[in-house]
Amino acid sequence: MDWSIQEIARLAGTTSRTLRHYDDIGLLKPTRVASNGYRHYDDAALVRLQRILLLRELGLGLPQVTEVIEREKSEASALETHLALLRQEQERLARQIASVENTINTLNEGGTLMAENMFDGFDHTQYKEEVEERWGKKAYADSDRWWRGMSDAERADWQKLVSDLGRDWIAAAERGIDPASDEAQALARRHVEWLTGIPGTPAAAAPGGDVKGYVIGLGEMYVADPRFAANYGGTQGAEFVRDALRVYADGNL
Repeated sequence: MDWSIQEIARLAGTTSRTLRHYDDIGLLKPTRVASNGYRHYDDAALVRLQRILLLRELGLGLPQVTEVIEREKSEASALETHLALLRQEQERLARQIASVENTINTLNEGGTLMAENMFDGFDHTQYKEEVEERWGKKAYADSDRWWRGMSDAERADWQKLVSDLGRDWIAAAERGIDPASDEAQALARRHVEWLTGIPGTPAAAAPGGDVKGYVIGLGEMYVADPRFAANYGGTQGAEFVRDALRVYADGNL
């Protein structure tokens, strides 16, 4: 049994245009092409598409998706890894939902808010040990104090800023623009402004600090550490960010 491209687009919540693009770049080939030119997909193709969409949901760009899928040939093993990640995210979101519901109920009933219950699932401390090891305990304490001092609206605005920046980096990298171009350098400027706005980082240190070295080193870390590379669509995207930041640092810091 197989399905037409229109059926698959509807079932997967994507578009025929996207599926044709996946075919053009060799990421997802149709099982067969009918005499009318329509692409058709079988069970194996559906499993591959499921993996593609899961990786895209994790923020990986198309080059990184291709790299991951080609590296892990066992579909079942790869999906088990995806499932574990999805369950972790499901648990975190369930905790957030329960926390927000509890706050709403307390406000509606005129009860007393319990601060220790309001931020379950909102974990900004996961990199505490790593930050302290790299930049010292004061760096983490300063950034932690800054984060806790924000209002909910300020946190939401900051998270949107980070999300928008990552999205724009990925889009620029996928278009293959020059890291030294005006567009890439505008992104680099936004990135450095974001970094300098976070207390506790070397980029926010007093004048005289090695901000240039910090920015360049951070770019290298984005490439070397898959956790950070994923924020920019994978290794190739991280390399684009690194190169653009280096050009910006050399010319402006």
